[in-house]
Amino acid sequence: MTEDAGASAEPTAPDDGPGVPGAKPLPATRKGDRRRRVTITDVGAAAGVSTSTVSRVLNGTAHVDPELARRVQSAVAELGYRPNAAAQGLARGEAGAIGVLVPDLANPYFPDVLKSVSAVARSHGRRVMESDGDPTSEHELAEDLMRCCDGVLLCSPRMDRAAIVDLALRGRPLVLVNRIVPGLGVPAVSADFYGGMTLVCGHLAQLGHRRVAYLSGPEASWANAERIRAFDAAAFGVEVTVIPCGHTARQGYESADALRAADVTAAVAYNDLVATGAVAALEAAGLRIPEDMSVIGCDDISLDDLPGSRRFTTASMARDELGTLAARRLESLMTDGDDSEPHYIPMELRVRRTSAPPAALPNRTG
Repeated sequence: MTEDAGASAEPTAPDDGPGVPGAKPLPATRKGDRRRRVTITDVGAAAGVSTSTVSRVLNGTAHVDPELARRVQSAVAELGYRPNAAAQGLARGEAGAIGVLVPDLANPYFPDVLKSVSAVARSHGRRVMESDGDPTSEHELAEDLMRCCDGVLLCSPRMDRAAIVDLALRGRPLVLVNRIVPGLGVPAVSADFYGGMTLVCGHLAQLGHRRVAYLSGPEASWANAERIRAFDAAAFGVEVTVIPCGHTARQGYESADALRAADVTAAVAYNDLVATGAVAALEAAGLRIPEDMSVIGCDDISLDDLPGSRRFTTASMARDELGTLAARRLESLMTDGDDSEPHYIPMELRVRRTSAPPAALPNRTG
């Protein structure tokens, strides 16, 4: 690849009239010959036009005589020239990149999402710039991405509505992932967390559980609020006690004392990481899973490649589909415009060996 696809230079041949007599590709630059990298100057010489004409043809920044354009395209094909996507984007006033902001790049939930976003971006000749940070720095980081990217995906943002409205008014294409802001005309793609937790409640009720604890995620998380909304609305006779927790395995481990004191027969964790930590602490205290307590996770991100880890009964969704749809909506917004109706991806309940009918309540405070 070269770095000069969007550059202009002094003409090496006239822009009109017949090609340079005898002009032909140098043997060292023919397609498949790797002795020297093909440059835009080589293309111009082979086509009998200036490098600025080659640039205009490749970037589509101005009208070029059809015959000259045909000669340029023929030379490109003959030489095997590969324009630099970033340089072409700069010539069009674009950065050739999209930005993706996530709460925590170390969270195993996000790699599948980012992988799918990158695949869509590459298919359109764009790069992906990733960033993460705590909620206090999200707005600033999003502003940074907007300054150097053609569009931005905000994944599970925890900033308040006013901050998102401010970003939406900046004029850069913006798509929300796992966050819906009612009344704001910004495209959004999200897992149906409400529907997923409704499935979890129905599963526990069918097993016979009536007292359940929810290990709550980050307070500023919209997805967490959707889970709680589902528990509040569930009509299955399940009473849910909300226990503040967080989103990491360590926080799940530290919530075990409160969980044991709640006298419940089942626990639903904010995600599978929290479930992993909670189970480790419960088993260290002598409880059996699921005989003494059922534990259900969310997101299907169990680290089953680690010793002692397990796959939880969990509310699952296709993270690769989430990333693909979000990236496509952003690409559509950047090129053709897009409607702002939110798109929900259904969640599925995956029943495994961490949920079972309840036993008699043991003494969990000892």
